[in-house]
Amino acid sequence: MEARATGTDKAVESVFREEHGRLLASLVRRFGDLDLAEEVASEAVEAALVHWPVQGVPDKPGAWLLTTARRKAVDRLRRDQAYAARLAVLQLDADRAGPAPRTGVTDSELPDERLQLFFTCAHPALLPEARGALTLRCLAGLTTPEVARAYLVPPATMAQRIVRAKKKMREARIPFRVPDADELPGRLPGVLQVLYSIFTEGYTASSGPELQRLDLAEEAVRLARILHRLLPAEREVTGLLALMLLVHARRAARTGPTGELVLLEDQDRDRWDRTMIDEGLALVPPALTGGPPGPYGVQAAIAALHDEAADLTTTDWPQIVALYDVLLTLTPSPVVALNRAAAVAMRDGPEAGLALLDDLAGEERLRGHHPYPAARADLLQRLGRLPEAAAAYRQALDLAGTEPERAHLRRRLDAVEQAGPDTPTHP
Repeated sequence: MEARATGTDKAVESVFREEHGRLLASLVRRFGDLDLAEEVASEAVEAALVHWPVQGVPDKPGAWLLTTARRKAVDRLRRDQAYAARLAVLQLDADRAGPAPRTGVTDSELPDERLQLFFTCAHPALLPEARGALTLRCLAGLTTPEVARAYLVPPATMAQRIVRAKKKMREARIPFRVPDADELPGRLPGVLQVLYSIFTEGYTASSGPELQRLDLAEEAVRLARILHRLLPAEREVTGLLALMLLVHARRAARTGPTGELVLLEDQDRDRWDRTMIDEGLALVPPALTGGPPGPYGVQAAIAALHDEAADLTTTDWPQIVALYDVLLTLTPSPVVALNRAAAVAMRDGPEAGLALLDDLAGEERLRGHHPYPAARADLLQRLGRLPEAAAAYRQALDLAGTEPERAHLRRRLDAVEQAGPDTPTHP
C-alpha cells in the first residue's frame, strides 16, 4: 500500500507540474484573482492525493484537477460574499478581454489559456525581478522556496516579492489577456526577455558554487517550448527557442569532472546533445525568413555556426562576425560589441580584437561585467603582454560571480605570472 501511495504521489506531482500553467491560467481567467487560483489549485492537488490512491488516476487528470479547483473556488465565494464582491470588480477587466470560459470542464481537454498568463506575468507594470519570479511560480509550477533558490534569495524574501507583485497586479488591474494585434509587437519582447533572463541565469549562474543551474535552464527551455506551441508564427519566439536549444545542447561539455569551467575551445564536442542541436538547427531558417531578422533569430544563427563546426579552427568566423554586425544594428549593446570583438580576434588575430575591446573601455555597462577584463586578459596573454594580462585577470577575478569562473581565472593568472614578462604564449 505504501508503494502504491508513493506512486500516486509521484503521479499527482507529475501531473501538477505539467498542467500547472494551464490549470492556473484557466482559474485566473474564470475568477480574476491569482491568489484564489493558487489556493484552490493547491486544494485540488490535496484532494487528488486523497482520492486517486483509492479511485485510481483519472484518464484526464488535468481536467479532474480543474473541475475540482473550480468547485472549491465557487464554494469559497459562496461563503465569503465580501471577497466575491471584490473579485467581481476585478472580473470586469477580464470580461473586457473576451468571453469567459465555460464553467464546466469536459473530460476531453483542459483549456490552454497559458498565453494570457505569459503576458500577465511579464506585464511592464511589474518590476523585472517580479516578472521572472511570477513566471516560474505560475507557469513552471515551482514552489516559492524553489523560486527563491533560483534567484539565490531566502524563501521569506521571495515570498514577500511575490506578494508585492500580486498586490501590484490587483492595484493596477493588470488584465489577464493576450495583447491586441497592434499591441503584440510592443509586449512580446518583454515576455521573451523574461524567459531569456531565466535561461541565462541557468546557463551561467551569476554567483554560487556551480557554473550552471541546469534545472533553471531546463525550465526556461520548457517554457519556451510552450510559448512556441502557443505562438508558432512569431519568428522571435522560434528564434529564442532555437537559441536556447543550440546553447543548452553543450551543457554536458561545459564543465569537467569536478565542476571546473571548460572553455568552448577545449570542450569535447562528442558530449554535445546532437538531438537537441538538430532540433535547434531546424528552427533557425523559419526564425530568419519571412521578414527582417530579430535579435533572438540572429543569436540562434550564431549559435548554429558554433554547433556545426568540428572545432574552433574550422568555425566560420567571418560569418559569425557578419551576424554580430547585424545584431549590433538590432541591439546596439556594449555586451554585443564585446562578443563581436572576440569573434574579430578569432578572424583577424588578437591585436584586432584588442583594439575593439579598448574602444569599449569607457562603457559603463561593462564596468562590473567580468567577461570584459577576462577577454582583454586573454588577448593580451596571446600577444605576450603578460604584465597587462595579469592585471586584467586580477580585475576579472574580482568581478567573477561563480567559483568555477574564479578558479579558471586563478589558473590563467598563475600561468601568466609563472611565464614571466613579455613572453608570447600563442605565436
